[in-house]
Amino acid sequence: MPINEALTFLPIQIAVLTVSDTRDMTTDTSGATLAARITAAGHGVIDRRIVRDDADAIAIILREWIDNPQVDCVITTGGTGITGRDVTPEAFARVLEKEIQGFGELFRMLSYQKIGTSTIQSRAIGGVAGGTYMFALPGSSGAVKDAWDDILVFQLDSRFRPCNLVELMPRLKEHLA
Repeated sequence: MPINEALTFLPIQIAVLTVSDTRDMTTDTSGATLAARITAAGHGVIDRRIVRDDADAIAIILREWIDNPQVDCVITTGGTGITGRDVTPEAFARVLEKEIQGFGELFRMLSYQKIGTSTIQSRAIGGVAGGTYMFALPGSSGAVKDAWDDILVFQLDSRFRPCNLVELMPRLKEHLA
């Protein structure tokens, strides 16, 4: 992927939310994997939390971060499957202004190469709300690695060409002016 080293890297602040009824900070391998990759790429992890699989509870935290001008991006891990407790996409639907449809499509295409047709069980989603990027990833460490290493590390790098999400950040709130 083409990174133009002549351009200045612009670090962003990312909040990480793990959605799980069973994990805590000591057992949250997917959240830890994601946070490590974010910092290794030069970005900041401004907040990291765990919340149970409850759409209301998830939406409350998402809105808090959307309203925080210091949070540029929110990435969640977990709750994107199809079981009765998986409600992260439903919580996202409550707060998103625009969906980035290509994110989920691209994630499932890349995932298919590794896990085959089982990728249809993922409802990974991306979008924008209040000028904040939002991405919901599956709860496995492998899925987090795939989404970060193959998509987000590039789109959240201001030097990535031909274009990236960071360069669009100043324009995300144009509709609010």
